[in-house]
Amino acid sequence: MTIFCSHCHRPLQAEMSCLPKRDKQAPSASRPFRSTKSASKARRDQINVELQALRSLLPISAQEKERLSYLHTMALVCLQLRGAQLFPPDSVTPVGPALGVELLSLLPGFLLVLSANGKLVYISENVAQVLGLSVVELLAHGDTVFDILDGQAHEDARKKLLLAQEEPGREVMFIGEMRTSKAFQLQHGGNRAVAVHGHFTAPRWPAFPSTAAFLALCTPVAQLSADSDTGSQDDLFQSIHILDMTFTDVTESVTYHLGYRREELIGQSWYSLLHPEDTDIAAAQHRAVALGAGAAPGTAVLRLLRRDRTWAWLRVSARREGGGRAIACTSRCLREEEAAYLRDRQRRHTAPP
Repeated sequence: MTIFCSHCHRPLQAEMSCLPKRDKQAPSASRPFRSTKSASKARRDQINVELQALRSLLPISAQEKERLSYLHTMALVCLQLRGAQLFPPDSVTPVGPALGVELLSLLPGFLLVLSANGKLVYISENVAQVLGLSVVELLAHGDTVFDILDGQAHEDARKKLLLAQEEPGREVMFIGEMRTSKAFQLQHGGNRAVAVHGHFTAPRWPAFPSTAAFLALCTPVAQLSADSDTGSQDDLFQSIHILDMTFTDVTESVTYHLGYRREELIGQSWYSLLHPEDTDIAAAQHRAVALGAGAAPGTAVLRLLRRDRTWAWLRVSARREGGGRAIACTSRCLREEEAAYLRDRQRRHTAPP
């Protein structure tokens, strides 16, 4: 049986001669380049050489360079490029705060510099003391501040950064849990709450007219647990009370934090300084400590009246001492945002299921 072509009504030949004929294939010398295994390997080797060259230029120790993966290498290179864009090496101020280890150790937290869209530009090396992660390990999570923050803090961080950007120089603060090492999570029961306090500033040598940098100090927020007073002693004072919470002794540092002299407080009731809205919380803590067995500590976030008639936010941890005949309190001063964060967390932890 003969098959006819529908276009030209001629028998369909084996070579299908009625169809449009394709151009003859070009000689092999002019064919498009096709990847081969040897060519792919050559390209990979060339990329590896370039990455090794970039790695050698990074201002980190040789030991850290040996541990860098390709991803970490590129993340650090991007961090350095963003820093060089905002703070050129030939500018009056060097790239990032060139602080020594000794000076960084005196800070209550680590330094952070962000670009206008939240990209990481600089992280001081003492971040490991706060989060248990080095700069390299932190960058493994991402290259924005949102990558190292717990998801619940993202929206607040975005709002505060936009607010600070609209009014350069205005100080803003947001609190969120930052990623930490596994060892830290096991030791402290999770990630660490950090207060980010800073403002946007436009460098005097901007690479672009809209260039701005968010300069911030990141300090750990006091924990709710009563055994977390191992940090700085500059923001706390201690007091001794009889079982009805009358002051019998208080450290001289109370003058700096509350304005009272030590002699003014001895013999006065602790309740006379409490904010009226916090008396129920304080009374519950008092009962738990005074009536509880042994020296089990209790912790609460409260407001106490300063001598100038303003309110001081304190995280107060109390425990029985002196054979059960006295109550010792350690009061750590908080910023209002820290107090709000701790109270919210305390409500979430104590709320019924």
